[in-house]
Amino acid sequence: MTASEVEAKRIRAEYERREREIGREFYALTSPPNLFTRHGQERALLRGLTRAQALPLGDKQILEVGCGRGQWFGVLEDFGARRECLSGIDLDPGRIAEARQRYPGADLRAGDATRLPWDSGTFDVVLQSTVFSSILDPEVRRAVAAEMARVVRPTGVIVWYDLRYGNPRNPNVQGIGAGEIRELFGSFTVELESVTLATPLARKLVPRSWLVATVLERMSVLNTHYLGVIRLRR
Repeated sequence: MTASEVEAKRIRAEYERREREIGREFYALTSPPNLFTRHGQERALLRGLTRAQALPLGDKQILEVGCGRGQWFGVLEDFGARRECLSGIDLDPGRIAEARQRYPGADLRAGDATRLPWDSGTFDVVLQSTVFSSILDPEVRRAVAAEMARVVRPTGVIVWYDLRYGNPRNPNVQGIGAGEIRELFGSFTVELESVTLATPLARKLVPRSWLVATVLERMSVLNTHYLGVIRLRR
């Protein structure tokens, strides 16, 4: 097997493990800490799209790499994207099947992001959310980044949301530092913002004080993710 096939097999096995051992309810938005985190993610995405001058989304062609069940598509539609302009790819055919049920009319495909099945320069916005931190092989990370760079238009933007730090309890998750992000997209300008209050802290604080958690997140010192706006140098 190639490096990408080995990595894809490992990632699918990790998906299955999480589904089996953790389950979806753990991440349900009926939990106030999860809702807090989600609201912060949505605000961060909106800031990124605004900085990239990508709004209004309207007829812009948008691709999410690692789209899962399509959790971001509803948000993108709320931001003005049209359903027929949304595309996504994920390793797990089951997740893609669910996403197709939820978002009929979107272009959703099961496949490997090291070989994106779209032409070069197809998309105005290419989004990835916690995909790279799940890829442990540096060669595969570079291949996925190269494909994202290939399919985005010269005037388009790549929006990055991912962990800055690894999870010490889960060796299948590895944080991506600012230096590595810039290396992955060497011919692009990379603007990074520290976002998302550390999950263990949010779970403790939010039930007691949503306000305190909000203030800490805005201070960014205890945030665990990067929001990146990545554009081709002009």
